[in-house]
Amino acid sequence: MGRLEGCSQIALDTEADSLHCYFEKLCLIQISAEGGHWLVDPLAGLDLQPLFDVVCSRRLVFHGADYDLRLLRRAGSFEPSDLFDTMIAARLCGRTGLGLAALVEDFNGIKLSKASQKANWAIRPLSGQMVDYALNDTRYLLEISARIEADLLQLGRWAWFEESRSRMIAATRETKERDDSKVWRISGSAALSPRAQAVLRVLWFWRDAEARAWDRPPFHVIGNEDMLRVADQVSKGNAYSTPRMNGRRRTSFEVVLSLALQIPESEWPRVEKVRRKRAHKDQLARFDALKKVRDAVAAELGLDPAIVAPRGAMEATAADTASSALMNWQRQLLGLEAVTHV
Repeated sequence: MGRLEGCSQIALDTEADSLHCYFEKLCLIQISAEGGHWLVDPLAGLDLQPLFDVVCSRRLVFHGADYDLRLLRRAGSFEPSDLFDTMIAARLCGRTGLGLAALVEDFNGIKLSKASQKANWAIRPLSGQMVDYALNDTRYLLEISARIEADLLQLGRWAWFEESRSRMIAATRETKERDDSKVWRISGSAALSPRAQAVLRVLWFWRDAEARAWDRPPFHVIGNEDMLRVADQVSKGNAYSTPRMNGRRRTSFEVVLSLALQIPESEWPRVEKVRRKRAHKDQLARFDALKKVRDAVAAELGLDPAIVAPRGAMEATAADTASSALMNWQRQLLGLEAVTHV
């Protein structure tokens, strides 16, 4: 850490094991600074707080910081005093390639390998290929950030960046509670019959319990497509093929499936009718006007219209002009007055 204390800015990235475990954990921290490039192993039982205290007092550079911030905060107190996100900045500059690999290729002419993109970062020791992949995640970030920051300033969009960054950081502090009454409604479930949905609901919670006990991602137990297929087939009384499972899990699966078929109709899920409040004529007119201005501004600035103003945010603003769905820099581009964001 002594070598980091003399650095004014530090590039950071993290790796986790969400593709391999149910209980995701921080597995690796990559650091690049003026003095070199390092890997920190959180699984080695280190006290990470002294490191966090040092790096958070410097300017930190991330690429897509939202996920990293959530992960790092689980490991200790992690509140950067200054943060630059190259993904946010690249988007506001109108760049089309927003991934780190695209930026490295554009700015440095180097094509990064994606060979370890889905690696299990909890394994030890790390292979040489994994080490190289991890180090490359921060190796070029400081140089890239300097060049993109210069572009932001030249374009006069620094204030856009600051507000976008603040909103991103605020979003990472929000905790979403799982709604057990809806969490099982996976993509494709709405097309199932009520009885098939009852079966699917049981299978979803069975899978979740199995994944927790095994500490593996739910798709390792059974995939969504297989659950939908089995639920649909058994609800119609048709034969079905059991997904590949070991003996104990297969037996458990068959028992749970049998019980699910005995659920009385009175307990089947009901079709959720989402009644959207019909937009008033004036509201529709305001939305159309906002969209027209948005599209014209986006074309003039060479930006994706969704960056200037996402559709959902425009709908919220058309319904309530005082809505904070749009950031103030977006409202300014659309000719709207600024609002105080709570």
